[in-house]
Amino acid sequence: MPGHWTDTPIHVIDFEGSRSTGVLEYGVVTLLRGAVIGARTRICAPIGVIPEAESRIHGICAADASGAAPFSQERDMFMDLRQSGPLCAHNASFEKHLLKAVWPYPRLSPDFLNPGRSVADWGPWLDTLRLYELVFPMLSGHGLGLLLDSFGLRAQLDMIAADHCPPSRSRFHCALYDALGSALLLTQLGRLPGYENLSLEWLLASSQPQEAEAGQQELF
Repeated sequence: MPGHWTDTPIHVIDFEGSRSTGVLEYGVVTLLRGAVIGARTRICAPIGVIPEAESRIHGICAADASGAAPFSQERDMFMDLRQSGPLCAHNASFEKHLLKAVWPYPRLSPDFLNPGRSVADWGPWLDTLRLYELVFPMLSGHGLGLLLDSFGLRAQLDMIAADHCPPSRSRFHCALYDALGSALLLTQLGRLPGYENLSLEWLLASSQPQEAEAGQQELF
């Protein structure tokens, strides 16, 4: 019988950046037993020029990243995360593509969708965008901010962010803030009537892409 989804660590991640700049900032939130047990973030050196248009969105400019270590130095951390639990994001295709651009494959890791198997793959991913599209197709939008407001989670997010986010990076389009928002959506789903006994396998199977993937700017 499949175990409850909260029995396994889930690592909710968010990246700021693009294919041309690489990962400029990462945020990682680890959930276990339905609670945040870890959070980490930092600014990373770009691999290319940061366009002004992108900087206006995420608020990271060249001066902010000056002297920062490149994202590539986080290899062991992300490999370890993938081996201990599945990765999760809001529109996981964006994070997946940036991650694979740096490390195409992780170490051999558990396939949490098919217990007992191992794969050298960053997925299968858990995706809060796909899940909310499936469970709440009637909503007018499924962007991160829209969902958090629709379910009355914004105040809770700001309270948690005050404990974990750098003061200047505690808003949307800041990596750890967005990762915390996605983590809240996941825990909220598990509290809904009829969804209290969700298995990790169901969440992963329901997270797999069905339609064209959205760009990051469409998610808020």
